[in-house]
Amino acid sequence: MVGHMKSGTTALHMMLRRHPQIVIKQKEPWFLADELRSRAKLRPGGTRTPQTLEEYLSLFDATRPGQLVGDASALYLWSRTAAKAIADLQPAARIIAVLREPASFLRSLHFQFVQTYTEPEKDFRKALSLESARRQGRKLPRNEYWPQATLYSEHVRYVEQLRRYEALFPAQQMLVIIYDDFRDDNEGVVRAIWRFLGVDDTIPVRTTEANPTVRVRTPRLHELAHAVAVGQGLFSRAVNATVKTLAPPQLSRESAIAIRDRLFFDQPRPPDEALMLELRRRFKPEVAALSEHLSRDLVTLWGYDSLG
Repeated sequence: MVGHMKSGTTALHMMLRRHPQIVIKQKEPWFLADELRSRAKLRPGGTRTPQTLEEYLSLFDATRPGQLVGDASALYLWSRTAAKAIADLQPAARIIAVLREPASFLRSLHFQFVQTYTEPEKDFRKALSLESARRQGRKLPRNEYWPQATLYSEHVRYVEQLRRYEALFPAQQMLVIIYDDFRDDNEGVVRAIWRFLGVDDTIPVRTTEANPTVRVRTPRLHELAHAVAVGQGLFSRAVNATVKTLAPPQLSRESAIAIRDRLFFDQPRPPDEALMLELRRRFKPEVAALSEHLSRDLVTLWGYDSLG
C-alpha cells in the first residue's frame, strides 16, 4: 500500500491486517524509499526504519505458508525511488494507491505535518507560500524529517506518481482507490481489495476509523512536549523522571496517548474557503488529467466543474 497519507490508509491498513491470510507487521517501514531511509533516526513517534534488507525482511519472519506479506508506507507514492525498489525486490507485488481531492488532502496533510513536528508553520496559507524558498534550500523546517516533504504540490502530482508504478507493474497488479469510495463504503472497498489480492473475501469486515485530522493547540507547547518525549536536555530528563514517579502504574499507553491528545490537539477550525478555492483552481488541470488517466469523472465528483 503506497499511499497517500491522510487518505484513509491507516484505517485501511488496520482492516487489512485483521485478515488471517495477510501479514502487515509494521506500518510505515519506509525501507523502499531512499529519500526516507537516510533520516530514520529522526522519525516522529519513535518508529525505526530498517537499515538493511535483512532487517526489512525480518519484519515478515512470522509469516506462515499461504499468507501474503504487506508493506503499508504512505509516502511510497510521493517517493521517486520506491516504485523501482519495490519492483526490483518483488516484481509480482500488488500495488494499492488511494487518492483524495487535492485541496482537502493538502489541508489534512499540513495538519499532520504540524502534529508530527515536520512543519513548524501553523498557518496553512503561509506554509504553502514557503514552497518556492524551500525549493532553493531556504526556510526549511528546523525539525525536518524529510526536507522535500513540505513541498506540498509534489504530493498531488497524481498522474506522474501513478505512471512511475505503471511503468514497472502490469495493470492487473495495480489498484487505484478513490478516497470518497472508501469513506462512503468501507466494507465494499475492503472486499474489493481482498478480491484484488486473491484472498478470501467472504469473511466479516470490521470497519475502523483511524488517524483523524486534528489541529495543534499551541505549537510551542507541542514542541516542548516533543523535546521532553525524546529526552532532549536536562529539563526533559527531569520532567520524565517526575512523570514516571507520579503517574499511576496502571496507566496504559493508550490512556496516556488519549490524555496527550486532549492536551495538545483540538478539532480543526473551518477551512479558509478562499484558499481552498485557490487550490482547487490551481490543481484543476491535475484533476482533469487524472480523470482521463483513470477513465473516471473526478472533475465532477470533486466539484471541480463548478469553480467559476
